[in-house]
Amino acid sequence: MNSNGSNKGFRYFVTFLKYLSLVFFSFVAVLPIISCVITAFKTDTEYQQTNVMVPPESWFNFTNFTQAFQRANMGRAFLNSTIILICVLVASVLIGTQLAYVLNRFKFPGNGLIRNLFLFATLLPGVAMQISVYEIMFKLHFINSLPGYIIMMCGTDVIAIYIYIQFFENISYSVDESAIMDGASYFTIFYRILLPLLKPAIVTSCILKGVGTYNEYYCANLYLQDKKKYPTVATSLYTFVGPLGSKYNLICAGVIISLLPALILFIFCQKQIYSGLTAGAVKG
Repeated sequence: MNSNGSNKGFRYFVTFLKYLSLVFFSFVAVLPIISCVITAFKTDTEYQQTNVMVPPESWFNFTNFTQAFQRANMGRAFLNSTIILICVLVASVLIGTQLAYVLNRFKFPGNGLIRNLFLFATLLPGVAMQISVYEIMFKLHFINSLPGYIIMMCGTDVIAIYIYIQFFENISYSVDESAIMDGASYFTIFYRILLPLLKPAIVTSCILKGVGTYNEYYCANLYLQDKKKYPTVATSLYTFVGPLGSKYNLICAGVIISLLPALILFIFCQKQIYSGLTAGAVKG
C-alpha cells in the first residue's frame, strides 16, 4: 500500500510539473505581446516615466497608431508587401510542385543527384551566399527594383519541394496511368488531377513561405534601398529607430498594425491552416 501510494503521489507530482511548465512557458510567450500592447497606447511621457508593464492612462488613445501608420508610410508598405507575397507564393507553388512532379514521376539519369543537391543547399547558410547573390543582383540591375526583389525571393524553396515529393509518393501511379489511357497529356494530369490533390501540401508550404516572406527584413533592407518608394512592412518599422533614440511606443503601435492582417487571415482561414499542417505532418 505504501509503494502504491508513493507511486501515485509521484505521478501527481510529475503531472503538476508538466502543467506548471506549460503555464510558465505560455506566460513567457505571451509576456512580450502584452508588453507591446501596453506600450502601444502610451504617450511619450508615459513611456519615459513608467514601467513597460504599467497600463496606460487611456486605452482609447489611438494617436500612436495614426502617427505610426502615416510617418512610417505603412500604406505603401502594406501594398508592396502584398504584391511581393502574392507573386512569391504563386511562383513558389508553381515552380515547387512542377519540380516535385518531375523528380517523383520521372526516373532519369541525375534524378538522385538533383535531390542530393537540394539537400546540400539546405545546409548552406543564407548569409554565406549573400556576397554572390548581391553581385548577381547588381549585374542584373535588380537592386532597388521591386520586380528584381520578387524574382530573388521566388528562389527554390527546398523544404516545400520535399513536402510536395512526399505527397506525390502517397498518390498512386495508377491515377496517372488511368489518365494516360484516356488520352490525357502530362500537363493535363498535373494541372487537372494531381495539383488539386496537393491542396494540403500547398497550404502547408504557403504558410511556411508566406510567414518568412512577410517578416523578411535583411534582404528587403539590403536590396530595396529606396525606403520611401519601396518600403515593406518589416522595414517600415525601423523609421522610428535612430542614433538619437528610438520611439518604442510608435514601434509597438506599428507592430500591432502589421499583425492585424495576419491575425484576420488566421481567424477566417484557421480551418484550412490546421488541416493543411495536420495533413502535412501525417504524410510527411
